[in-house]
Amino acid sequence: MVPLPPARRDAGLPSAMPSHRYAIPVIRTIIHADLDAFYASVEQLDRPELRGKPVVVGGPPEARGVVAAASYEARRYGVRSAMPMSRALRLCPDCVRVPPRFDRYGELSSRVMATFRALTPLVEPLSLDEAFLDVTGWVADGAEPEAIARELKEEVRRQTRLTLSVGVATSKSVAKIASDMGKPDGLVVVTPGKEQAFLAPLPVRALWGVGPKTEQRLRAAGIVTIADLAARSDADAARLLGSWGPFLRDMARGIDDRGVETEHERKSVGAEATFAQDLPDGPELRRELRRIAEDVARRLARAGVRGRTVALKLRYHYFKTITRQTTLPEPVADARSIERAAAMLLDAVVRPEDRFRLLGIQCSKLTEPEAIQPPLLPDAGGEAPGPPGR
Repeated sequence: MVPLPPARRDAGLPSAMPSHRYAIPVIRTIIHADLDAFYASVEQLDRPELRGKPVVVGGPPEARGVVAAASYEARRYGVRSAMPMSRALRLCPDCVRVPPRFDRYGELSSRVMATFRALTPLVEPLSLDEAFLDVTGWVADGAEPEAIARELKEEVRRQTRLTLSVGVATSKSVAKIASDMGKPDGLVVVTPGKEQAFLAPLPVRALWGVGPKTEQRLRAAGIVTIADLAARSDADAARLLGSWGPFLRDMARGIDDRGVETEHERKSVGAEATFAQDLPDGPELRRELRRIAEDVARRLARAGVRGRTVALKLRYHYFKTITRQTTLPEPVADARSIERAAAMLLDAVVRPEDRFRLLGIQCSKLTEPEAIQPPLLPDAGGEAPGPPGR
């Protein structure tokens, strides 16, 4: 794929430690690769009439849909991901709304991830459209980081006709900020030793993990830029943000030793639905419960796992959200068992006056079927496990 020095396509290093082939420590080279406005770009790719037009992907406003992705044409109007669709369409009345097609997005994502892994096996996917790549081995063998990034962008474009923004740095956090700064179709390289100077003038919200509430707390303490946070002591950082503070302060200094993790254990499988109208307990809510349980069962089957803990998520009409969970005697993957467990959790909390705007089910404590110990006595009736305890 990439005309780089012959040798060690598989030799990326997970940390800044010397390889046995080198007498001096090798500085890590991490790429953050992010497909631009992925869902919306796929829709524009597949439907040429949408190219150049503001496009939003998501559910209809009358069903309380939210924006899953917005094209760059739509973003000029202030439309952003996770925004209520009704607001997005008010901001940009000319937006073309299209429903999401996750099978298609997954197909293209698989092709992109395969392109990444053709360069290095050290790939850490973060979502369908972004990943970290450790290309330390290529750089140690003489390849230029910028050349690697350019070839990667061109290969993704050739394979999928999608654009990729890339950040290159010595750490994951700096590489991610760099890729964000270059969008769309960007390429930003932060050379070793320049991390802190690169970060210093940026707003503190640019740091990975700083959301609106954390930004507000930092601003109240006089911390506006990343340089402001970098100047704080361990004690100051801990006082402001607890145990996470010193780590965030280190990131502000360009210090981030986390390696690229190629394997992520799946923690849970779930599904949820937001209703067009608030629902009381009754046949319609129970039908939704069954439908969501069936959806979770399909997802478990696709993942090849079963879950032993079933959790129910409920959001009331006044936006309070609660979760309840139960652990079953044996891991399950069938819709009937999942529905029965979730229904018992619902029965335990629901009141006649309650109205719900969202319901979700999640299975955790996942196990692959071959790892499950079969019961000593088979269930002659073929029934699901009995009622779970709370």
